[in-house]
Amino acid sequence: MTETSELDDSFHVFDTTLRDGAQREGINLTVADKLAIARHLDDFGVGFIEGGWPGANPRDTEFFARARQEIDFRHAQLVAFGSTRRAGTTADQDPQVRALLESGAPVITLVAKSHDRHVELALRTTLDENLAMVRDTVSFLKEQGRRVFIDCEHFFDGYRANPEYAKAVVRTASEAGADVVVLCDTNGGMLPAQIQAVVATVLADTGARLGIHAQDDTGCAVANTLAAVDAGATHVQCTANGYGERVGNANLFPVVAALELKYGKKVLPEGRLREMTRISHAIAEVVNLTPSTHQPYVGLSAFAHKAGLHASAIKVDPDLYQHIDPELVGNTMRMLVSDMAGRASIELKGKELGVELGGDRELVGRVVERVKERELAGYTYEAADASFELLLRAEVQGRPLRYFEVESWRAIVEDRPDGSHANEATVKLWAKGERIVATAEGNGPVNALDRSLRVGLEKIYPQLAKLELVDYKVRILEGRHGTNSATRVLISTSDGAGEWSTVGVAENVIAASWQALEDAYTYGLLRAGVAPAQ
Repeated sequence: MTETSELDDSFHVFDTTLRDGAQREGINLTVADKLAIARHLDDFGVGFIEGGWPGANPRDTEFFARARQEIDFRHAQLVAFGSTRRAGTTADQDPQVRALLESGAPVITLVAKSHDRHVELALRTTLDENLAMVRDTVSFLKEQGRRVFIDCEHFFDGYRANPEYAKAVVRTASEAGADVVVLCDTNGGMLPAQIQAVVATVLADTGARLGIHAQDDTGCAVANTLAAVDAGATHVQCTANGYGERVGNANLFPVVAALELKYGKKVLPEGRLREMTRISHAIAEVVNLTPSTHQPYVGLSAFAHKAGLHASAIKVDPDLYQHIDPELVGNTMRMLVSDMAGRASIELKGKELGVELGGDRELVGRVVERVKERELAGYTYEAADASFELLLRAEVQGRPLRYFEVESWRAIVEDRPDGSHANEATVKLWAKGERIVATAEGNGPVNALDRSLRVGLEKIYPQLAKLELVDYKVRILEGRHGTNSATRVLISTSDGAGEWSTVGVAENVIAASWQALEDAYTYGLLRAGVAPAQ
């Protein structure tokens, strides 16, 4: 049961991730996936969640049956999607209309043709019969106690071709009792000024309550959605992270953030906007797509600052280079350290990492020069915060942070005549006054080195048992030198509670990997609160 919300019915946030968003190439949702996403969307506080087309496929039919039993919606109403009745029949006899009722959804969205050519060529019926299909289906579902929204498919293209007929579809749906008539830019080809002009005209000429559904083929779906709101639309249809057919739909998160923070509209329950970044990333995990780092508001880089000029201004006032406080949407400001960094960047990054620089200008200057020198050699600290923190702490303390001293290491790759391979590594090191020699095999030379280092150190530092390498990237930096090129390795490591990245650079890919591994284990011990050797 949906609990009473402090929001009224004057403005709708309608999510269609589970239907339209699922049409994105590469997304294949199971029923369990759809249930998980529905819970996240309800937690976010959207008003309506379109779950799919019951009766069209077994998966969507099962989703509605399970959603009724398994989800206690707190904020959202579940919406079933379907079509107006078929030509030449009645709504009460149309099987797909009956399936909409059998879904148990309190709200139904009907797709209707509003482009005259689509009526004649796709539906193969007359313009008058299409209006009757809209009228009959809306009236029947309203009589059954359902709330009805109408999606006018290809509305803007249809309006351009035959504005009077397009408006007749809107008028017919509204007069039959549709709660909202949604104008759809199905091909995604419209621009904001065009959207605003058409919506304003249709609103004035029909008096219907209007909504907007925008595809992103011109890269304007969010802008088009907001333009429709400017013109009087009070219902916005979006998908999480902009998922959808072709290049996608209007992205739910920047639309909602703009409405709340730029327009001053209360469209989410109190406190839910701060959950936006978490919800965005959680849904990305369910659909098994990497979250976009550069997505507005919720991306990892949305409030990341790299240039020294920006950092100097942010040190005085963060609002000088940020359009909102990132905490409002559950995100955080990040300072990136690179060869573009100045003193302010280092000072702010030190503060972010909890490393006290004490206003020491000489120390900060040394760090700036060290970073620039290392980045010239191929290191990248904006992608390897852990390696930068180790560098910073080494400059502050006047010596590197050490938990172990490496005497030597070697990796052997054996290619046998039968086509099999063997990879073995040996490390010799000192830790807490003890000399350790460890050998291990792996499925590659780097994996063998990782295992041998772990075997050798876990006896001294059992905290390392939690560590797991979760990503490994290699980039050739100077391709013109061929096999003699410098190589950069980035390694991401997790202890189950968080992840960090480290970097190594060398002409030898295994040597670069070893540097990144050393930093990864050193930082892992630092995170675990282990005191370094004196």
